[in-house]
Amino acid sequence: MVASQCLQVNGKSMGKMFRNQVLLPTGLPDSLPVDHVELELDFSDVFGPAPQVPSAPDMNELVYDEPEVICSRSHSLVGPSSFTSQSMKLSKLTLHETEYDLVEGVRTIGIEEVEESSFVVNDDDVSGSVKNNSVGLEDFEVLKVVGQGAFAKVYQVRKNGSSEIFAMKVMRKDKIFEQDHAEYMKAERDILTKIDHPFIVQLKYSFQTKYRLFLVLDFVNGGHLFFQLYRQGLFREELARFYTAEIVSAVSHLHANGIMHRDLKPENILLDSEGHVMLTDFGLAKQFDENTRSNSICGTIEYMSPEIVQGRGHDKAADWWSVGILMYEMLTGKPPYRGGNRQKIQEKIVKDKIKLPAFLSSEAHSLLKGLLQKESGRRLGSGTGGSDEIKSHRWFKSINWKKLEGREIKPSFVPQVAGKQCIANFEECWTNMPPVLDSPAASPKCDENPFKNFTYVRPAALFLQTDE
Repeated sequence: MVASQCLQVNGKSMGKMFRNQVLLPTGLPDSLPVDHVELELDFSDVFGPAPQVPSAPDMNELVYDEPEVICSRSHSLVGPSSFTSQSMKLSKLTLHETEYDLVEGVRTIGIEEVEESSFVVNDDDVSGSVKNNSVGLEDFEVLKVVGQGAFAKVYQVRKNGSSEIFAMKVMRKDKIFEQDHAEYMKAERDILTKIDHPFIVQLKYSFQTKYRLFLVLDFVNGGHLFFQLYRQGLFREELARFYTAEIVSAVSHLHANGIMHRDLKPENILLDSEGHVMLTDFGLAKQFDENTRSNSICGTIEYMSPEIVQGRGHDKAADWWSVGILMYEMLTGKPPYRGGNRQKIQEKIVKDKIKLPAFLSSEAHSLLKGLLQKESGRRLGSGTGGSDEIKSHRWFKSINWKKLEGREIKPSFVPQVAGKQCIANFEECWTNMPPVLDSPAASPKCDENPFKNFTYVRPAALFLQTDE
């Protein structure tokens, strides 16, 4: 649940932020210096047409007409309220608007951090092999901050004694206990230990100290889908089909293992250095069985299914609705239900018919109508055929699913990544932060540690394991 809050800026400041990144000229084409023409990038054959730059008196000032909703999207929510009363309570349920402490100026690591790094909470019931190979905070060098949310910061780290680069998600226990979200944090760790899929970020290690929980994951540095949508505005249908297919593959794997993601959105979908999708952030994920429904209000407003908004119980079909919203946004540059306050967006989700742009193919229209069916029981993917109903849709006719899941299909867009440690595709408001741990505001208050058995070390791949 790490938000891209820093991108919510006005057009002028946002233009400065992306002056060296957006694929738009800063002057008239015939006035560009010759040495800059060679470096100009053009992805018009991959993405949709670039947003038009309005004429302005001062052509040296970049004016960028960003996709409307990218700058005003909501943040992830979780809570028990129903649709009828939720409009009065949403502000209390918004996880990403919770107050949290930022780094208090530039400072070196303090005594508290040193003491904490040596104070590792032991998990009494973990296996001996895990105990012998377990890791702690002292095993990693913190390099950069790459994200931040309500309970967590995400750091780029290097494992000591190696060249391995990881993402370390650090969660403060006092904030978790304040919001009574210990179960969500435990579920995230447990779910990540069960997942092994080419388009889902892997958990490598987990451990805890007195004040914090740590998840060490793959470091994926091609930028998130939010970042690319923000820069490009929309994707051409062929690229959107590729991304949607990889997302469908990942979500199918989750459902086959009894897991709902429940917070699918561009911010939670990363691109790796080869341009493949990597699904991340399982902070709202839930394990389920086919005979039960969840009544939680969770997710991000623009991506919530009608049954979640109305509080009438949801199952895995809610994820397929979110996939439909993602597909619509990739193809058009913005979600279908937007504008106004949260209550108005909720009303649109429940009542408004989907408006499909005429420039989309009839096959895309058909799939969007199937995924964005308001009655969850009639939604594509919720029938007896499950995800095969979606994979066999004619919009995916050109997709060879076996080759796709073997990562044999090469994407038409590859992010610019200069090595494993490159952070060019992360927002500067994070990467410019001093890479030090925040001091916790208070010690966690609980009679018993609710995070027993939190320690985890991912087993080596079978072909790397040797017989003893």
